[in-house]
Amino acid sequence: MLPFEAVPMEVSLLRKAAAAQLSQWGMEGNVEEAGLLVTELATNVLKHVGEGASATLILELRSERLRVEVHDKSYVIPSARISDCTEECGRGLHMLAALALDWGANQTAVGKAVWCEILLTPARNCRRIERAVGVLEGYRRIRGEVIASSGRKSAGLEKAAVELIADLLHWTASRGCDPDDILDLAQTRYEAEADAA
Repeated sequence: MLPFEAVPMEVSLLRKAAAAQLSQWGMEGNVEEAGLLVTELATNVLKHVGEGASATLILELRSERLRVEVHDKSYVIPSARISDCTEECGRGLHMLAALALDWGANQTAVGKAVWCEILLTPARNCRRIERAVGVLEGYRRIRGEVIASSGRKSAGLEKAAVELIADLLHWTASRGCDPDDILDLAQTRYEAEADAA
């Protein structure tokens, strides 16, 4: 959750914050698309609620989707007008509808939330993530777990990751290493690589 004021300078900062969060989640392949959606939603607050209005950006992982929401204090629900559209009327919402799998607006207790969802695709160039998925899928097969072709695949991989890490800690302890030292080294390396990304 990232509160912001609807001013032009904040829009680029929100886009950078969204890119940083997606990179941390390993979803670099969605940075450009999510950035466009964040820009459109924040710009709509600026244009239609008013410069300086208080708002909040929320990014949320939902299964294999990313939900982007912007909350503001206006109760006016936007609508995309398909006909008679000029430069200023609803073009942002048409772009939102074209890019997103789904979008909408809901009234809240203090205003409204405009949201959209896109399909997540892990970065194609992130070899570490691809390797991890391959290892975890293989680990699940070794353990005899059924890998469902439908449903939330990531939930099974998260469980497999925990099991694999626990097994690796047992292995390091059996070799005379301190598991806490191994975890500290791995965390330090991960943070250094995430900061460099």
